[in-house]
Amino acid sequence: MNTVPAAGDAYRLRALVVEDEWPARNYLVELIEASSLAGVVGAVASLGEARQALHLAAGGAELDVVFVDIALTGSDDATGLDLVRASVHDPRRPMFVLATAFKEHAIEAFALGVDDYLLKPFTQERVDQCLRRLHARKRPSPAAGPLRIVARRGKNLVFLEPSEVWAFEAADRLTSVHTPHGTFDLDLSLASIEASFGRALTRVHRNWLVNAAYIKELERDGGDTRIFVGIGIGPERRGVCVPVSRDRAQPVRDMLLASATGLRRG
Repeated sequence: MNTVPAAGDAYRLRALVVEDEWPARNYLVELIEASSLAGVVGAVASLGEARQALHLAAGGAELDVVFVDIALTGSDDATGLDLVRASVHDPRRPMFVLATAFKEHAIEAFALGVDDYLLKPFTQERVDQCLRRLHARKRPSPAAGPLRIVARRGKNLVFLEPSEVWAFEAADRLTSVHTPHGTFDLDLSLASIEASFGRALTRVHRNWLVNAAYIKELERDGGDTRIFVGIGIGPERRGVCVPVSRDRAQPVRDMLLASATGLRRG
């Protein structure tokens, strides 16, 4: 018999969020991450990007549940229900949750086999309840691995292992991920990323999260501190220079020295 997991359950559902409005998308991502019952592996704005993600999932990329809005701008006459309808006969399809402001589609949605129906404005309590229901319906396979990160390169989706990431950068309303393969766009906030992968990342600035394993140099110039994150040292190095905020400069230095030897400390 399936049991409903507690908030600290070791397995977290892998979720894709499909929502064209950035504030609503980011807020739903934050609620899902805050539940500790699921991790968001992708957040996209269009049905085209969602179909790409589902195609990759059918090829072996792990995806447990899709949270999809009904009305999506730029999708012609297609709606989130069309995404559900297209996979209704696929035994490998993930679970679907309609996340919308419209009540009137509930009967059709449940007839198509959606697993839950969330009405805006979303609340933490309602999202937690939804995810507990989903957990009760789907348990992980023993082979389930760590979460991967879905980024965008133009119209394509790029799947990255957390161990490949050098750093995450936030600028305005955009988030970028820096990797050996290049820099890609994300539709997740730094807060959401930190909630999913926080133990493997270090916050060095309000706009930067870095993978400490790739920190190669620390530079101090007067009151400013910077680190180089990437591969190599010297002219052949590849990576990104990251500013360290003043209040985090000493903790970052202490963290790096705590796991290193070779420097005389006075």
